Amino acid sequence: MRVINGNQLERRKNLPQDLKQIKRNLAIDFNEFGLHLPDVDIVVYNPKNQRIIALLSIKVTLRERIAQTGYWKLKLLADEFTEHIKVYFITLDEDGTLTSKFPAKKGRAIVEIDLDGSYVLTEASIEESDKVKLFEHFIEDFNQLIGESQ
Repeated sequence: MRVINGNQLERRKNLPQDLKQIKRNLAIDFNEFGLHLPDVDIVVYNPKNQRIIALLSIKVTLRERIAQTGYWKLKLLADEFTEHIKVYFITLDEDGTLTSKFPAKKGRAIVEIDLDGSYVLTEASIEESDKVKLFEHFIEDFNQLIGESQ
């Protein structure tokens, strides 16, 4: 697997052919308004076939970014060419939005329902679930995802 910064796909001119294909494989079709890339920090892809495996959105706090990430996941699901792409949110969660499952704050609800998961890098206690986990589980889970996608 390889990774590329999402901003590089968006801004870089004269992309090599393999990255042009990555960009096309990730683009969301807004009909007459053109193709646009989701706002993500890291794109994980298979260099053998340029298939996008996952997108990572990484932020210190959730705020509006978690809703934005949820929006892009829904847009990816709406197209047969991008519906397989997993979307994960990685955060320090400094404002404690993901701490409790019940009662869930809006950000926790978005992660639990709309995203493929979130990993929290914190020393604070959080109520983990299948989709909200401490960051220490990220590598193990990601290795499993990569194994499933090959």
